[in-house]
Amino acid sequence: MLTMMSTPNHTGVKISGDYFDLDDLNQAFYKVIGKEGQFHGYEGSRMRLLGLSYEIRHAAQGDRNVEFVFNGLHEHMMKEKGFIAPDKNIYFSVEILWPELIYAAIAMKDFVSLYQKNSSKSVWDIHLPVIYRFQSLVLDCLQGHIPDNQYEIILQAFDQPVTVNNYAIQYVDLLNLKYIAMTKEEREQSLSTIAMKLAVQDKDYQAFRQQVLAAATPGKKQIHEIEVSAKYPEDFDW
Repeated sequence: MLTMMSTPNHTGVKISGDYFDLDDLNQAFYKVIGKEGQFHGYEGSRMRLLGLSYEIRHAAQGDRNVEFVFNGLHEHMMKEKGFIAPDKNIYFSVEILWPELIYAAIAMKDFVSLYQKNSSKSVWDIHLPVIYRFQSLVLDCLQGHIPDNQYEIILQAFDQPVTVNNYAIQYVDLLNLKYIAMTKEEREQSLSTIAMKLAVQDKDYQAFRQQVLAAATPGKKQIHEIEVSAKYPEDFDW
C-alpha cells in the first residue's frame, strides 16, 4: 500500500510502497502527463512531474531506500495454516521536498483534466484512481502537520480552478531552497504558508513570474526554459 509520511526534520515527505505500488504510480504519471509537446503551455510542469516520476521509478528499482514492513502474518496464523513464511515485506521509499510534492499534487489537477478530454474511456481508466490517491495522500499528510483551521483554508484553495498553464516553475525551486535553509521549527511554522502560495498563486508569485518573463523575452525563450542561478545543496538533513 502506498503511504506518505513527513520526514524527521519536516524537510519533505517519504513516499513508501512495494514495487507494484510505486510502479503503478510511475506508470500513471507517464500516462496522464502525456507526451512531450502534447499540451501547449504545460511543458515546464510536465518536466517537473517527470522529475518526481524519475525519483519514484528509481525508488521502485531499489536505488533509494529499502525497508522491511510487517505484513500481518502472525506466528499463530502460520501454525494454523501449517506453513512458514516471512512476516515482513520489502518496501521501497524516496524522500521528496514538501514544496515539490505540493506543487505536483496541484499540477496534476490540470493534467488530469487534459487527459480526460483526450480519453474516451476515462470513467473506467485504471490510471486516474492512482493519481487521485496520490493527491489525497499528499493532502492527508499535509493535514497531519498544520492546524485544522489552516488546513480547511488550504483545502478550499486546492479546490479552486487555478491553472498551471505557463507556470513559472522556477518558483518551486525558490520555495524548495528557502525551505531547505530553514530550521525544523521554521519549517513546521511555514508549511501551511508555502502550501497556500502554491495553491493560490499570490502576489509574490505573480511578481516573481513577471521577473522570469522579463528574463525570457530578450532571447525569446519559453518561460520554463529560464534557469535559476541558485544551486541545491549536495546534502541536507531530511
